[in-house]
Amino acid sequence: MSDDIFIAIDSDALYSKSKVYIGRALSRKSCDDLEEYQLWASLALELLGKAALARNHPSLVVDPNHWQSMFVAAGINITTDVKTITSKTLFERLSHLVPRFDKTLQKFCQDIAERRNAELHSADLPFRSMRLDAWETRYWHVGDTILRYMESSLEHWLGAADAKAPRRLLTEAAKALTAAVKLRVVAAKEQFEAIKKAERERLQKESQQREAYSQASLFKGLYGEIWTINCPACNCRAFMTGDQTSEDITEERDEYDIWEIVRREFEGEEFCCPTCDLILMGSDEIIAANLNYIYEDEQEREMKYEPDYGND
Repeated sequence: MSDDIFIAIDSDALYSKSKVYIGRALSRKSCDDLEEYQLWASLALELLGKAALARNHPSLVVDPNHWQSMFVAAGINITTDVKTITSKTLFERLSHLVPRFDKTLQKFCQDIAERRNAELHSADLPFRSMRLDAWETRYWHVGDTILRYMESSLEHWLGAADAKAPRRLLTEAAKALTAAVKLRVVAAKEQFEAIKKAERERLQKESQQREAYSQASLFKGLYGEIWTINCPACNCRAFMTGDQTSEDITEERDEYDIWEIVRREFEGEEFCCPTCDLILMGSDEIIAANLNYIYEDEQEREMKYEPDYGND
């Protein structure tokens, strides 16, 4: 099979093309062309969703009723006309694959796809009547949900992770991240509140039994300290981890004392709630969720050098 055929349903290729399209979308937004902004954004989202499916297997994005495309997905080159699934099927499949891609997100994606189809295939002008604040925040939340499943990020997708990224992209990425995180917290809260009261109370009580020192397995990285913090979604005991950034040794000690009090400061890098499964990565996401990512404590430790007793 030639690369030219398989690239049509290759996850990396689909992801790269979606990056190009979201770049075009933001370019149109910067020109205040909000109709074309939504058009390119809708195309980028569909490609991103297909990239997520194809990441598991290319057969998930080809039309199951077109047997030639199924052969191509299996690596057998018999056609150059690869047909892919409809947007409706795409978003239905994502709901079974991507964590937290619930019915609300599925409906949003389908709505924006239908407006896109009406824009392209009829005389209707559905994007003209859509206010920016009616769709953009939810759009970033959907993108963030899919990207986290793909182990990517909004910053990378928007091109803001590049050290040479223009300030416009950095600003858009920061706004997108904040919007997505806030809706991520809301979604986790709504999911927790949908649980019966007795079960919620049991989970809250159970969370209080967890100790920070035994929670290392929750996090992807290895850091210097883990501490407890209330979850902004379910209000259960959750955990944050990070490395030490500074320390200050108190001078309030006896001259013969070989112990010292050290005030330590840590900067949070990851947040995880075992109860509602809310996860925040990096200080930007933690701040966007209105959590304090700075943690301070005091530790008593033996001095490295004993004090001079004056026996010169």
